[in-house]
Amino acid sequence: MTSRFRAWSLLWMGLAFMAGCTAGIVDQGWQPKRPLGKDLATLHPPVNPQAAAPSATAAEPTGPVTLRQALALAMLHNPDLASASWEVRSVEARAIQASLPPNPEIGFDLESVASPRVTEGLLSLGQVIFLSDKLARQKQVALLETSVAGWDWESQRISVYTETTKAFVSLVAAQERMELARKIVDVARKLLDTASERVRSGKASPLEEMKAKVELSTLNADCAQAEQAVLAARQRLAATWGAIVPRFARAEGELAARKDIPTAQQVFALLDQNPEVARWATEMQRREAVVRLERRKAIPDLTLAGGYKREKASGEAGANGFALGASIPLPVFDRNQGGIKESRYQVAKGQEERRSTRARVMTEIADAYQSMASAHARSSILGLQVIPEAQKAFDAAQAGYREGKFPYLDVLDAQRTVFNARVQRLEALEEYLTAVANVEGLVGQSLETIAEARPTTQAAARSELQEKQP
Repeated sequence: MTSRFRAWSLLWMGLAFMAGCTAGIVDQGWQPKRPLGKDLATLHPPVNPQAAAPSATAAEPTGPVTLRQALALAMLHNPDLASASWEVRSVEARAIQASLPPNPEIGFDLESVASPRVTEGLLSLGQVIFLSDKLARQKQVALLETSVAGWDWESQRISVYTETTKAFVSLVAAQERMELARKIVDVARKLLDTASERVRSGKASPLEEMKAKVELSTLNADCAQAEQAVLAARQRLAATWGAIVPRFARAEGELAARKDIPTAQQVFALLDQNPEVARWATEMQRREAVVRLERRKAIPDLTLAGGYKREKASGEAGANGFALGASIPLPVFDRNQGGIKESRYQVAKGQEERRSTRARVMTEIADAYQSMASAHARSSILGLQVIPEAQKAFDAAQAGYREGKFPYLDVLDAQRTVFNARVQRLEALEEYLTAVANVEGLVGQSLETIAEARPTTQAAARSELQEKQP
């Protein structure tokens, strides 16, 4: 009796040891945030969600919204980011499942022989025993998969941050274009009043008044189009935090360029900070861990079984016994040769994919930096040289027209020149700030925090790009 008790105790102790624990898997996948937007709170899903309730609706501002407010809303309520965070939880759940050993099997057999009347019963318990550290390797692969999912979440976070910034810039640009269009309409209305007065006084032909009316109507149409563009831009910004109908009044901000921009050398030095590039270190560890796991799978597993047996013949006292059994597959044909080769091929493939990712991201950084440097130079020239001269010409044409020195066509031409110059500067500033957002998203860091930024001319930036492009 004592020996049977010890045998059963040892078997149950072995099962309890194999079951182990799954502690340490939850919340291990989240990766350190890149510096960009690191201080903004993000939502991590609960470990035990109740019916997987959707994330709470964002409490939208009803007045003006700043870039900081828009980013904070997007970090907490963006649907794509929330979806990526649930994917991390899903991979964590798969890691928990991968860390569990096979369940034991319990069985009961009853045999009855008619002549002589003999009854045999067997209550057995079986368990698969790994003869290698297969379970530990399997858990290691699963944990690395959670880390890869964490890097994917970080990539999505940076992407949401970048897209929200670009949507905010687009809205501010649309608002400024609308304000500029309204100012030009006011100027055109004053010119129409001047033309009408000149016609009434006999100093100009009615044709000038007709031209002024046509120009005012055209500018009114442009103004209406600019107002519709603002509505569309508001909708795009609100969508970044999952809102269907925007409730905020306007975007609080202005388009402005930094006096200096970082050098290309400083920006390219941050390549490894890109989440898509950084994730490949973990991904290669995962693929190498898969190779080790596939090698362990070539080692067959041992199945142990033990049970309590009772045999009783009719009219006789029964006999009790303890049965033990073991089985193991013979690795004659299947030694997991294909699985091992595939895992090695995946490692080789990963090395090439890693190189490809680095080259692609480097090219994207180079393109974004070139756009930033070009737009920065263009906005500076327009703001410091073109617009002041165009405004002087327009003011002189207006004054000369009132005095009868210049024809209306000269005023109209000067008006269009200054208007187009201001629009071009707005477009250059929007392109510049959009490129800044792209560069920051690609390197995971705000350009303002890059130390020791020195003045960079467009020619110097182009020279550095040619040297550093892969």
